[in-house]
This record gives sequence, structure tokens and C-alpha cells, in this order.
Amino acid sequence: MDFKELASDPSICLVYADDAIIVLDKPSGLLSVPGRGADKQDCLSARVQGEYADALVVHRLDMATSGLIVMARGAQVQRTLSEAFANRLVTKRYQAVVYGRVTAPESDWYTIDLPIGVDWPNRPRRVIDQLNGKASVTRLQVTHFDPIQRVSHVTLEPLTGRTHQLRVHLQAIGNPILGDALYAPETIAAMSPRLLLHASELGFAHPVTRLPMHFNLQRLKYPGDKHTKR
Repeated sequence: MDFKELASDPSICLVYADDAIIVLDKPSGLLSVPGRGADKQDCLSARVQGEYADALVVHRLDMATSGLIVMARGAQVQRTLSEAFANRLVTKRYQAVVYGRVTAPESDWYTIDLPIGVDWPNRPRRVIDQLNGKASVTRLQVTHFDPIQRVSHVTLEPLTGRTHQLRVHLQAIGNPILGDALYAPETIAAMSPRLLLHASELGFAHPVTRLPMHFNLQRLKYPGDKHTKR
């Protein structure tokens, strides 16, 4: 796959663009959409709209998460893509590096089915809430375990879209994501300067042509790497 920088912002990787959609590689540490307060107005959508005035938000990634995100060009395309996300017609996969050995068969998919609710005294944190939580399902596949550094490399496929779902589910099974300042113990959070969670695959029917679109951007730095996987 060929990549180029967003002309108005070299820090943003433009993966694909046509008259209907824009696919980007969001860097870690950048909001997807504006937050509350004047200090949280800088975000991916605002930067993209500086070059594509008709770009509209369809979905978002956590500020600390990097990877593939699609924006719609125009309201009709936004509605079509939003319906596809709501009806679970979009394939999303993530790469993550987590602490410890995941107790799941290597190369086989394992399902995490644990309801998630808001941790009201500690917002914006979420918790596993068996009584009042919303149904939350994640498929997980172990791709590699490094016995020296005691970290596992995993592929994740969220079947639901709860806030912080992947981070909460991995913490719940005892394998928090490296660099996760919100859910991992301090020693594990300190193992990486950023959250090692990357949206690596995105697949959907093109909102205009209906042709299948699939984007794969497996790029994630992790301890012990001497290069970036791409």
C-alpha cells in the first residue's frame, strides 16, 4: 500500500482518498474529534477539514490509539457509513502488545464476553459490570509471545463498540496493554511511552460503488523491535 502525507499536515498519513471517503492513519496522542475546552480543539477531524472541507466524522479512535480511521465526504456518505458501522457491517481489527502470556491457544481465536459499564466515581474509566454493564464482545488471537520480555502480541476484533472496550477486556483477563496509563499498573504502563494499541485493519463496502474496500496497516512499535512493522 502506498502512503502519502496530508498536504496541510505532514504528521497525518493519508492512506486513501476519493470523492466519497478519506482513510487516514491517526497518530497516537491526537484526538479524533474536538473535546471540551479550548485546549482540546486540535484534533484529526479539524486538521483534515483544513484540506478537505467536506470531510465528516463517521467513527473515532481513543486519543492514545493509533491507526486507520475513515471520514465521509458529505452528509449522504456519512449516513451510509454510519449505518454500516451501526449494523456491524464494518470489519475492524487491532494490533496490541500486552503484558504476560495470554491464556488462549496461539493462532486460534478466543472470545472475551464481559459486559462493560461506566466506573462512575472514576470517569472516564470503564469496568466489568456483570449486573448493569452493556454486552461487550471481543475476539482475540495470539500471534506471538516473547518469553524474555514477557509480552504477547495479539490481534483483536471488537464485535461491539463500547468505550475503551479493548483496554478493559485485556485488563480483565490479566493482560493489560503496555503503555496504558488508564488501566494498566504503573510498572506496565511505563513499559512503553505510548499505548501499544493500533487500528490495523478496516473493511467495508464503498458507500457509492458498493465495491469491497479493505485497508491493512499493521504498524506498531513494541519493546525489542529495532524497526517499525508496516
